[in-house]
Amino acid sequence: MNKRDYYEVLGLQKGASKEEIKKAYRKLSKQYHPDINKEQGADEKFKEIAEAYEVLSDEQKRARYDQFGHEDPSAGFGGGGFGGNGFGGFEDIFSSFFGGGGRRQDPNAPRKGDDLQYRMNINFEDAVFGKETEIEIPNEEKCDTCNGSGAKPGTTPQTCSQCNGAGQINQTVDTPFGRMVNKRSCPSCRGAGKIIVEKCTTCRGAGTVQKRKKIKVTIPAGVDDGQQLRVAGQGEPGINGGPAGDLYIVFSVRNHEYFERDGDDIYYELKLTFPQAALGDEIEVPTVHGKVKLKIPAGTQSGAQFRIKDKGVKNVHGYGTGHQYVVVKVMTPTKLTEKQKQLLRDFAEISGDIPEEHGSSLLDKIKKKLKGE
Repeated sequence: MNKRDYYEVLGLQKGASKEEIKKAYRKLSKQYHPDINKEQGADEKFKEIAEAYEVLSDEQKRARYDQFGHEDPSAGFGGGGFGGNGFGGFEDIFSSFFGGGGRRQDPNAPRKGDDLQYRMNINFEDAVFGKETEIEIPNEEKCDTCNGSGAKPGTTPQTCSQCNGAGQINQTVDTPFGRMVNKRSCPSCRGAGKIIVEKCTTCRGAGTVQKRKKIKVTIPAGVDDGQQLRVAGQGEPGINGGPAGDLYIVFSVRNHEYFERDGDDIYYELKLTFPQAALGDEIEVPTVHGKVKLKIPAGTQSGAQFRIKDKGVKNVHGYGTGHQYVVVKVMTPTKLTEKQKQLLRDFAEISGDIPEEHGSSLLDKIKKKLKGE
């Protein structure tokens, strides 16, 4: 399989300093580590990043890579490659930066459950003012039959004889750079440290069952499209007595019929007739907070904006309230009576700007010419 250039993987140029390599690895490994990023393909991306760092952070390996690339068999690149056979120590590298003494946690230690994500569609007004509502989410709960052990009632999980409960086994590999010890997940217990001989018939050895539950959620006033709310402890149940994960609610705000939102400000398009724009007017304008009166000055042009203070959205973090902006659009009438047309002709004549009307008949034009118009 063709591998990407290690410098490209870390987003660096060839010749990058040690500090630049370390900084790039810190950033990317945090972003793609499987314990943090649950997106599909994140684990493979993390392995690629760790493999690139393992080579580029070592002066000897980096020198050979710069000279031969992935094709140097003595350096272990290419078929198998560093990390390809698992002796790169990817997770050990991550632990050296972000804590943790070993490559894997004790499989029997309490661990926090996985986080869940729920997408909630809400109305424009609910996003502006907030709301208390109830949602129903899928939920993994501890199996009551086996009390979460996964084993058939009356039996208990057995300690794995291959790894002695450690959940991992050591594998020694001879490489051109010496003997290296690689820790792998135990194939017998799959890293659990225990083997369930007789599985619970209710949960089939999982220790949890799928149910649905309703929870109350308070939509914060001012929340915007794409923002999320963390609900602590409403995720998947913890493992080995660990705390439950969290629920992240991502909001999707529906469009409004005539309001548009930009941050904490709201925009409204006000359609005016030519007489209103030319002569001025006082009209009622809708806002999310109710109708307000707005004075339109004489001579208002299409595209003009008027600000109605504090009639926008309350900032979700408490930093004040936005405004509503009224954007004027002067409407041109499409159907005129003959009297209206004549009045406009008179207006144009007084203004000294007589238009050549499209759609006038040949007879109308002859009549105008005879009249000296």
